Amino acid sequence: MHPPFSYAGACLSCGTDHTFTGIDCSASARSVMEDLARSGSFSQLPGHDLQSTDFLFGQARGKMFGVMQCLDSEGKILALKAFSGQFNGLWLVEGWVPPLFDVEEWNRINTPAEREIKRLGEEMQSCPTGSLRRQELQQARKILSQKLMKELHAVYRLTNFRGKTLSLKDIFSEKTGIPTGTGDCCAPKLFNFAATRNLIPIGIAEFYWGRENKSATKLHGRFYPPCTEKCRPILGFMLCGLEVAHARHKT
Repeated sequence: MHPPFSYAGACLSCGTDHTFTGIDCSASARSVMEDLARSGSFSQLPGHDLQSTDFLFGQARGKMFGVMQCLDSEGKILALKAFSGQFNGLWLVEGWVPPLFDVEEWNRINTPAEREIKRLGEEMQSCPTGSLRRQELQQARKILSQKLMKELHAVYRLTNFRGKTLSLKDIFSEKTGIPTGTGDCCAPKLFNFAATRNLIPIGIAEFYWGRENKSATKLHGRFYPPCTEKCRPILGFMLCGLEVAHARHKT
């Protein structure tokens, strides 16, 4: 499969289905692939061992990368690039678009909670299987994990091309829940960055780099469309207003 793929979804804000396909950005994506292959590094900055791409070919396996071409206010074409999730524990890497939240706020919420979840897990493992204490610890860890996820989802900020911003909690209902990793894929990062900086996307391409995933559904150097479970529910809202931006640019 090769780009361009369609990025689409239903917008809960305006009640309309929005779709974006755009131009073929595979050449720009291949240029990023060549940089990754040539340098073996995620950053051209010296002295950043954490940013080596070696771990993508080991037990950690690969990840998705994305490239978006945009028009600025003067009609100049700009290229943005993103990686899914964290890169070897890093949310922020110079030259790549940031996540959909303030990293300091995310760490303030996540770090102490993760520390306590780990402590509960270690204590639980020291208790006999089936014991009352083990069950109590397991339940306490479950409740804390659920509370943490709700707090983290609340710090995600998704902005569309009408300038409206919602959190993940605003978009998903309590009944459906929020799939793990929602908002961390390349496409949401790229669309959000463009929307918050008055850039007009004209094309996007996402590819997988590294050792194939465990289910072998993603292979090194291949292009893939946006995921259905995590991206489609939020892309409708994020694309809202982009048609107007394109029409305004043409006039």
